[in-house]
Amino acid sequence: MQDKIKVTSKKVLREKRLRKIFLILIVLLLFLLLLFYMVVGIVYNRGNFSITLDENLYFDRGLIMYDDPEYKVYRPELYAEEPNSFDNISQYWLPEDITASGGGSHNGDNYLAYTFYVENIGEEIRDYWSEIYIEGVTRNVDEAVRIRVYRNDEYVTYAKARANGTAENNTIAFLSDTVAGRAHVENFMPGSVDKYTLVIWIEGSDQECTDDILGGEFRVRMRFNSEYVEENVVS
Repeated sequence: MQDKIKVTSKKVLREKRLRKIFLILIVLLLFLLLLFYMVVGIVYNRGNFSITLDENLYFDRGLIMYDDPEYKVYRPELYAEEPNSFDNISQYWLPEDITASGGGSHNGDNYLAYTFYVENIGEEIRDYWSEIYIEGVTRNVDEAVRIRVYRNDEYVTYAKARANGTAENNTIAFLSDTVAGRAHVENFMPGSVDKYTLVIWIEGSDQECTDDILGGEFRVRMRFNSEYVEENVVS
């Protein structure tokens, strides 16, 4: 009888130990899942679009950027809000007065729209470079994405080239897999203001706009630099 009690006692202790180990593993797994979620959140929840200003443009050349004309302060980075939905549309569905909205986000049905300003608050004529970098793509959604850049109401539209290397209709082909477009603004006079509106959508008429890209992610950043930046990119 005593041996039986000892055996039973050992079994109970072993079960308690196993339960303790199991609980510890569950806690560790939850911690790892939480950490993974936080990392993914940092990567993808900062918005589909951000704008950064090279500090040299401000400290050395007197250029600032802002999205509120009533609040003109130096800001090294701006963020656009994500649209509530992001299904494919036609470019012809975009409002004709899309640049008439004030600064900041003014998204519509299934497109991102963001307006901001670059101003020369210095005393000398300056120039600057702007580049649009593709920072994150999943499920090849970039095959059907359009990026339209309005500068003072004049625009260009960037899109990934077709499989045969030619540009999509009425677009300028991405420079590479990581650089969508680049522009050089010269003779930017003191007191001048460049108004930018960025519009991003998925073009439904693109032959690459298929069910294969459903659920894809696309994240880009526009950067304003004091000099041309040579990037190591993969074409």
